Amino acid sequence: MSRWSRADWYESAPKKPPPERGIRMKKAGTTWWGQRWIEALENVLRGDSARLARGRTYARTGRTHDLVVKGGKVTAKVTGSRAAPYKITIELTELSAPAWKKAIDGLAKKAQFSAELLAGQMPQAIDEVFVEAGVSLFPKQRADLRTSCSCPDWGDPCKHVAATHYVLGEALDRDPYLLFELRGRTKDQVLDALRAARGGLGEAPAKKAGKSKASPEAATINVPTVKLGKLKVAEYDKPREPLPTLHFSFDEPVTHGAVLRQLGAPAAWEGDASPADILAPLVRAAAEKARHIAMAEPSDAGESAKLPEPSRRNAKPRARKATSKQR
Repeated sequence: MSRWSRADWYESAPKKPPPERGIRMKKAGTTWWGQRWIEALENVLRGDSARLARGRTYARTGRTHDLVVKGGKVTAKVTGSRAAPYKITIELTELSAPAWKKAIDGLAKKAQFSAELLAGQMPQAIDEVFVEAGVSLFPKQRADLRTSCSCPDWGDPCKHVAATHYVLGEALDRDPYLLFELRGRTKDQVLDALRAARGGLGEAPAKKAGKSKASPEAATINVPTVKLGKLKVAEYDKPREPLPTLHFSFDEPVTHGAVLRQLGAPAAWEGDASPADILAPLVRAAAEKARHIAMAEPSDAGESAKLPEPSRRNAKPRARKATSKQR
């Protein structure tokens, strides 16, 4: 009996129910980095649509369980037709230490990248920094992604590997630092290296290099100080010289809500409409109000509330006449 015929038999055999500890995927790829991971399954592995569809069904019904991510290796189990669950392994090629250093140095040059990473967000253009370092954060060729499954199906990927891949995509939506883990660096390693690069610290602390005696020159270094002159109370708020004329310009953005769409939806978001669709009108109205205040422009409501001078004169007699009738 050929291996393919055994696979066909297992396909038609009744499946065991999903285990209670199974991971039920709700929706993978809700963030841009999670979507890029799903694209790796479809583009890099180039699996057929039927197996991918069955893999999504397995992921939604909770047949994937015991998912572990360590280093550049992912292990999991998938309950299928056999009595024992299938064992799945997904491995990514770990980036070299020089490549990581170049990437960290590139990330440190932009404060926005540091702010977004510290806030738990993956910068949209982060892979451009890794490409400049000669690598890519996401798998782009078949050699970057190695998969295996204990099932008898020779398909690459089989539905069990596809299910694990989709479940991992949803996990990446919740924790983007798993992508660093898959490439050989933990969250703490990346953030610590990023802080050190932005702070101008050396890679190795001085205490690790061995104890060294302080030089005589180091003990006699003069630290510059600032001496303040006497200041009268009346002169506290008075500038020493005329302040320069300031000119401001607040242009309307070309696209409203671009930042909201770039951030995407939170992992726990379950609404039909995206946060950008809900919040964009409110953010636009607030921005318009802030621009009117900054430019000292009267609002439309204020202008419409002011009646022309002739209308006010005509309105006064009517108000008096109405008052006299009431009396």
